[in-house]
Amino acid sequence: MSAVPEQPHVKARRRLDPTVGKARAAVGELLGLKTTGKNLVVGNPPLILVGCSGGPDSLALAAVCAFFAKRGEVRVGAVVVDHQMQEGSAQVAQTTAGQLRALGLDPVVVRTVDLNHDGVGPEAAARAARFEALEATAQELGAQNVLLGHTLDDQAESVLLGLARGSGTRSLAGMRERRGRYLRPFLGLRRDEILAICDALELTPWHDPANHDPAYLRVRVRRNVIPYLSAELGPGIAESLARSASILGHDADFLDDLAAAEYNKLVLRRAANTAPNGGESSPAAEIELAEDALRGLAPALRMRVLALAVVELGGVQPSLERLGAAEYLLARKGSAGPVQLAGKVSAWRISRNQSVPHDGPGYGKLVLRRST
Repeated sequence: MSAVPEQPHVKARRRLDPTVGKARAAVGELLGLKTTGKNLVVGNPPLILVGCSGGPDSLALAAVCAFFAKRGEVRVGAVVVDHQMQEGSAQVAQTTAGQLRALGLDPVVVRTVDLNHDGVGPEAAARAARFEALEATAQELGAQNVLLGHTLDDQAESVLLGLARGSGTRSLAGMRERRGRYLRPFLGLRRDEILAICDALELTPWHDPANHDPAYLRVRVRRNVIPYLSAELGPGIAESLARSASILGHDADFLDDLAAAEYNKLVLRRAANTAPNGGESSPAAEIELAEDALRGLAPALRMRVLALAVVELGGVQPSLERLGAAEYLLARKGSAGPVQLAGKVSAWRISRNQSVPHDGPGYGKLVLRRST
């Protein structure tokens, strides 16, 4: 009796973790890439970058993006930003960079930044420095997109923080899934799903101690406020807040587009080496807006137009109170200014008692200037 030939050993294919599959689908949808089937290898694939701190969210995102790099349709690199806010931050950045390279990401760039507080808190200063570093790296490397690892929980926290500040539509809209080159594919994933991805892919994320420091308002919202709301209002509060942000986001986008169109009609820019009325030259550029046209705008558009002028001059988004003070100048009652806005930008109106022809270029204008 002949012996039965030994069957070759076939290694069982590892089952895809469903949460990893969900994350891949979210990334693929935003990038326009398939997660299954025959992949299309291209000769010069576009570069996408992942902004990575080494924390669970961004490290999981980097690992998921590495899957698409292996398929050959995109190149995936990463940017690690060292904010120098904690002792040992340089080592954390280098360790993170090593993990990213081990995942197959290339290039991996470490950027060390200095924070410019300029009247804002440490979180806002760190955010501004981080985006400046991400944008600079994306431009230098010719990256098509920059992916960020914010989650649904981050979105819910942002909405609550906006409510606590009495913010407007744009702030309550939270973070957009797509804004310019920046993509946030994980806004539909919960934080516990991110941790599940890290476990499934055997990742070792860095846990920022600042995320557990109750000195930060966001941490108190995360650890105290949202659990309390869930206990009192029932589960699903984070999803509901994120859904509200999505609805408000569409409204905010529409109003922003209308305001940008009005701003482009009204704005008159003065170079930094000129000054109206024969005055001394100012080192800062100026923007003039016609008062009558501003008064004719709906309040929602008028506030946005004023904010656009501040941002163009290098300031930051002003508060509602500061914008309201600038808007009051249009009533021509009392002081002609200046009113101090955010980021060293001030606004004033041309007073009637100044020797300016009523049909001249200075009269009937609201003037904004940033000091050095």
